[in-house]
Amino acid sequence: MSAAAFGPGLALPVVETFHSLQGEGLHSGRSAWFIRLGGCSVGCSWCDTKHSWPQDVHPLQSLEALQQEAQSAVANGAAFVVITGGEPLEHHLAPLCEALQPFGVPLHLETSGVGAFTGAFAWITLSPKPHRPPTPEVLAACHELKVVVHEAADLAFAEAMAAASLNGRNNDQPAPALLLQPGWQSTTGQQLAIDYVRSHPSWRLSLQSHKWLGVR
Repeated sequence: MSAAAFGPGLALPVVETFHSLQGEGLHSGRSAWFIRLGGCSVGCSWCDTKHSWPQDVHPLQSLEALQQEAQSAVANGAAFVVITGGEPLEHHLAPLCEALQPFGVPLHLETSGVGAFTGAFAWITLSPKPHRPPTPEVLAACHELKVVVHEAADLAFAEAMAAASLNGRNNDQPAPALLLQPGWQSTTGQQLAIDYVRSHPSWRLSLQSHKWLGVR
């Protein structure tokens, strides 16, 4: 489908697009094309993409241009497309998803779960934040629940989110994968996550492998 079908001038603030490897979560190590959208009101102190927070400073990119980039990335081996941010749910994502669907690769969403849920995704990674809890809709829809750990309170929050994620699910919808991810360069978070996963078999450890490898 042509982006023109969605109307003239339809565009989104794009921080960057790039083809790399997914560095986190269950799909870590796979070839992926990333769209990083500008705009985030969640404001995590440890965020490593704070430059993405302001929406207005990032250039608007048309759906047609994003279609063309996606087509090239898929031709060069991208196994799926990741829509990330910023906080992508601060935008209406249905037109973007419709524009990218013809390329036949799964669409993944990385979100903190705030804002209205829009778009259609094969995989949803929810990384909830204690100071801005996610909506019940995203909790019930996520495929993996990834909680960043800096202190012991984050472990209790992770368990609360895991329990809440089971509410509202269809009977045939599996529970999300549960991941604990140490905050980058947080030795306390690293030890807490490792110890917790060791003694709680329903959880697994997620590492930011792209940072360890020095790839984008």
